[in-house]
Amino acid sequence: MAHELQGRKVAILATDGVERVELEQPRGALYGAGAKSELLSIHPGEIQARQWDLNAAGTFAVDRLVSDASVDDYDALLLPGGTMNPDQLRMNRDAVRFVKDFVASGKPVAAICHGPWTLLEAGAVRGRKLTSWPSIRTDLRNAGAEVVDEEVVIDGQLTTSRSPADLPAFCKAIVEQFARSEHRVPG
Repeated sequence: MAHELQGRKVAILATDGVERVELEQPRGALYGAGAKSELLSIHPGEIQARQWDLNAAGTFAVDRLVSDASVDDYDALLLPGGTMNPDQLRMNRDAVRFVKDFVASGKPVAAICHGPWTLLEAGAVRGRKLTSWPSIRTDLRNAGAEVVDEEVVIDGQLTTSRSPADLPAFCKAIVEQFARSEHRVPG
């Protein structure tokens, strides 16, 4: 079970305000399954992480600007939450384009907490079954999604989860979903 993602490369799209645990724990699960990841962001250097949106929680080094990234370089996409993180991403045309192109590629995409906001901005939620942090559920419904209150929801290529409390189930689900994907980046 430890190598089901061997040879796979996952893009993690985040910026300042990312909820630390929602980036760190899924990334750890992906590494544990053999995947490599790159942290993409809208600015170079480091991004500031938060804990429960309120407290500073360190930084993460950015590997690549999303404006320089290609969907073709990755097998899957992870969108962690935190309130400020996806709110900034959905205002950045390069981030929205990347997510839109990723969804169009058919490759798996996972989003937790406020992460589905970026999916919404990319026009990827209409007709899809999702879950999220409670405060953005109305936004998702208004964009045409079927929103449910479950720890993990899988709808085709999309895997969504509600909050840090759901991370054990979310991490297990994304490893399984990413491993099932037939889309593989030549390596």
